[in-house]
This record gives sequence, structure tokens and C-alpha cells, in this order.
Amino acid sequence: TLLNKDSDQSTTTMSEEERIEAAEAEVASLKEQIEQVRASKQKNTMGAVAASKGPLREIRKPIKMRRTLKGHFGKVYAMHWASDSQSLVSASQDGKLIIWNAYTTNKTNAIPLRSSWVMTCAFEQSKGNLIACGGLDNVCSIYNIQNQGANARATKELVAHDGYLSCCRFTDEGHIITSSGDSTCIYWDITSGEVLKAFSDHTGDVMSVAINPENSNVFVSGSVDKTAKIWDLRNGKCVQTHVGHENDINSVTFFPDGNAFGTGSDDSTCRLFDMRSYGEVNKFGNDKITSGITSVAFSRSGRLMFGGYDDYSTYVWDTLADSSQVPYALPSQHENRVSCLGVNAKGDALCTGSWDTNLKIWA
Repeated sequence: TLLNKDSDQSTTTMSEEERIEAAEAEVASLKEQIEQVRASKQKNTMGAVAASKGPLREIRKPIKMRRTLKGHFGKVYAMHWASDSQSLVSASQDGKLIIWNAYTTNKTNAIPLRSSWVMTCAFEQSKGNLIACGGLDNVCSIYNIQNQGANARATKELVAHDGYLSCCRFTDEGHIITSSGDSTCIYWDITSGEVLKAFSDHTGDVMSVAINPENSNVFVSGSVDKTAKIWDLRNGKCVQTHVGHENDINSVTFFPDGNAFGTGSDDSTCRLFDMRSYGEVNKFGNDKITSGITSVAFSRSGRLMFGGYDDYSTYVWDTLADSSQVPYALPSQHENRVSCLGVNAKGDALCTGSWDTNLKIWA
């Protein structure tokens, strides 16, 4: 009887293994079919499609440096524009958040942080009263800049992540999305400090998040697992996974119409993915550019894509041109890594922040 039991078990085990193998083979076959369908639909390049519509309008050059914001004493790690297109917040490892008037270069506020290891900051876009920051303390700290006295205290500290805070973005005055080195993103209620939803499909550190400008229920995240994922706050699930990068994705940003998004990666390329065709529609990089990209942003029309690079450069790519294009490099570059950049809501200014402790305004 024991022998019979053993033989029965081995038969069962064998059939289970066979079932697993068959399932894996089926998954591989389905993946191949999906890739074939995708490839058949992507016969043309962006440059060829754009050229078929007639001659493209010339891009205005040069973009000039108009202002330098000096005041930080440590590496600038992050910046974010306010909705008024004139104020911006920057975060530095000197342990301070500084709020600037980018037009006059005046500092309108400076907030000392409990932890100087800050990696991200964000301006609330509807009223502009709140700013958020976080970093190696694993905490997202919210500050109300309307009632900041001499000893600034965070009005709320959001604690739940098990890893560093890499990025944060407000969806409205009462809610914020954070991404972390613990491979998750969290959607928070700021008033109560509660976790409303946690998103945990990534398999590596999540480096960046961006909210869809046309639908704040949808956001994109970029990760060290080389994928970018689209999430829906309403069902709390990942609805799309975009592959293509060959190294960590450091930055994601939505295209102005909300149907596509851009990414910047350590593989030295920026890419443009379209959610409607569920795939990569353009790739920006060449053999001469070998450094990683820390941050990406689009012009207001979406025609230009700006990338901040580890080699101190900021390159401007034409989103309608082929990947063989030569990008335009912004003159008078920073003296260290470009760690962050952003275009204001009006679309008339670009800000770059760097490890050289300065921020520069371009127009």
C-alpha cells in the first residue's frame, strides 16, 4: 500500500509539473502573439508619420538662460513649479526647502527640514498653500506655507513606507501619491494621514510618479524594474505595463494631452509611450550620449521633450522627429549633475536644478 501511495504521489507530481510547463509554454506563445500584433501596427516611425502630414514648423532656438537661483548650500535634488507659473519649490541636501519667485529670483520662504536627506518635493496645484517633501526618512512631510513662522513644523507626517520616499505628487488639496524604494506607491488622505490604497505590482524601487493632467484618477510610475506602469485610483489596480527600457527608469511625466507619457532612464534614452496603442512610439538617444537621465519634462504643446542628464547637460528632443535626430543642448550648462527639471503651467519657462547647488530658469 505504501508503494502504491508513493507511485500515486509521483504520478500526481508529474502531472502538476507537466501542467505548469504547459501553462508556461502557453504564456510564452501568447506573449509572442502580442508582440507580433504590436510589431504589425508599428510599421512607421514617428518621423515618417509626421513628415507625411507636410513640412514641420521650425523649432524656435535658442532657448536662453534668463535667471539663476542661488541660495542652497548643498546639492539640489528636486524642484516643482506652483500653478501660478512664477513660484517654485526646491529641495536640497542642505536640509532646506526654498520657495522662490522665479521671475525676481527672490526667496519667499525657507523651511528647515528635520531630515536633510530629502529626495523629492511637490507643490499642491489647486490653491498652492501646501508643499510636500520626503527622502531617506521614509516619511512624506506636508507643510502649509500660509502659516509658517520662524520654527516651521510639518502640518502632517505620512508614515507607512518601508523604504526611502523617491517622489510625491498631490492629486488635490486633500490627497497625495507617493512612490518609494520599498517598490510601492501609496495614495493618502492628507487630513487623516490614512493610507487609502497601496500599489505594489513593481518588483524594484519606484523612482517617479506623475498624475494624468486630464484625469487625476490615473497616474504613471517608473521603476528600477525597467517598467512604467499606469494605475487607476478607482479600482486600485495596474491597468497597463510598458516595457522597453534596458535599465532603471528614473523619471516619468505625462504628455500634455494625457494620452501618452515620457520616461528617462539609466540606459541613456528617453522614450515616449502611448497608452492608446499600448506601446513605445518614439525613442530619444544616440551613441554619443552615454550618461543616464535623471528627469524629463514636455513643453506645453508636447513638441519638445527636455531631459536632464548625469553629464551636466540638458538636451531638448523633437518628439515628432526620428530617433536618429541630433538633440539641441542648452547652452551654459550646470557644473554638476542635472538632478531635476520642470516646465511651468503656462509653458513659458523651464527650470533645471543641479548638484552644483543652483537652479536655472530658461525661456
